[in-house]
Amino acid sequence: MWVSTKVIYACQTCGNSSHRWTGRCVACGAWDSIVEEVAPKNKHTARTQQKEPPLVMPICGSSVEPVHRLCVGNDELDRVLGGGIVAGSSILIGGEPGIGKSTLMLQVFASLAGQSHSCLYVSGEESVAQIRARATRLNVSEPQIKLVATSSLSSVLNAACADNFAFLVIDSIQTMHDEEIPSSPGTVLQVRMCAHKLIMLAKQRNIGLFLLGQITKDGAIAGPKTLEHLVDTVLYFEGSNGNQLRILRTIKNRFGPANEMGVFEMSGSGLLPVQDPSMLFLGQSPRKGITGNVVFAGMEGSRPILVEVQSLIANTYSPSPRRAVVGWDINRLAMVVAVLNARCDMPLADKEVYLSIAGGLKICEPASDLAIAASLMSSITRSPTPASTVIFGEVALSGEIRSVANVGPRLREACKLGFKQAIAPSGSKKGNSLPIEVREVAHIRELKGLFA
Repeated sequence: MWVSTKVIYACQTCGNSSHRWTGRCVACGAWDSIVEEVAPKNKHTARTQQKEPPLVMPICGSSVEPVHRLCVGNDELDRVLGGGIVAGSSILIGGEPGIGKSTLMLQVFASLAGQSHSCLYVSGEESVAQIRARATRLNVSEPQIKLVATSSLSSVLNAACADNFAFLVIDSIQTMHDEEIPSSPGTVLQVRMCAHKLIMLAKQRNIGLFLLGQITKDGAIAGPKTLEHLVDTVLYFEGSNGNQLRILRTIKNRFGPANEMGVFEMSGSGLLPVQDPSMLFLGQSPRKGITGNVVFAGMEGSRPILVEVQSLIANTYSPSPRRAVVGWDINRLAMVVAVLNARCDMPLADKEVYLSIAGGLKICEPASDLAIAASLMSSITRSPTPASTVIFGEVALSGEIRSVANVGPRLREACKLGFKQAIAPSGSKKGNSLPIEVREVAHIRELKGLFA
């Protein structure tokens, strides 16, 4: 007897499913993301799925077990993880192809194997020979590291349970295939169910699980958004071709702070942690006498970091002047330009503005507003900023300079690198005992006096 197969239409962006095809997802609004899939067969009825009610526990238990962390041995990775790996946790790492995700995992496993922990590396993209070639280049030869080249989820689960591995990496989660689900690897249902089963295994056996994720052309991690909700930690690799700098950011962390940043440098022997990112981003070139160059004292999570802001103002014959930005939000640049135009009578409306954050770093902190404004003022007046000066503060639409958090760490980082003066919002002098002069500004017009 012929049995009909139930078909659903799932969005590859958010995972929402419906019974008919539409050109645009009704949940997330993505166009041309609906793919036909075969719905999984429900082998058990709702009555037999759960025979007994779950055990209800009070929120205040008699004993609360502390969270135990295992340090990887890589200072930058330990920083973004909040101090180390928590047993039974799941970590999702996303990034561009070739940015160094697999390289980082081999180096992490080498460090963990050196601490007598057994590790299983599962690859659905590369063969064992290819992984061994990379391991040889990285000088990774610990016998506690085992390799498996398969995309079968059942084979991975059996291998992980057979030898009681302490750590498991899946490279990548989009290549895994669950034979119980009648759809091809990489679909929303496959990615969600494979990740769910792997995470359940990790929690039951206290396995440290690393899931490497592919990304879409828009830069988001491929697969349903529920993948990021399932895991405990989401890390994202940033970098560009031709630049050996790699930045690892914490997007989500259930066991530590988010928005942390780790800095690595790609070399022939793998990813090397950068101990002093400020020196790397500032470089060794002299900054005296260069218009448009300003040093911003920023924060990336709990880490203070100094970066150089560069701007260039040029005349234009176009009715629509160009605004080009690298490493900053173009909408925020438009706001700062409008404030300078309205509150300081700076003639920027008919000028082309080019802005860049040196070193390839992306800045999202509102405290960078004042440094951007100072850079634009320096560029249009052709007056360099005072030597050995760092600048930070948030600019309001009224032109007022608002206070920012973590003033102390910013000033300490500036002192460590030899800066003598800081231009900051009002109240930044309070409690300052560092050998650095703090010049407070309450309105953006006061900043204009520096470039008169």
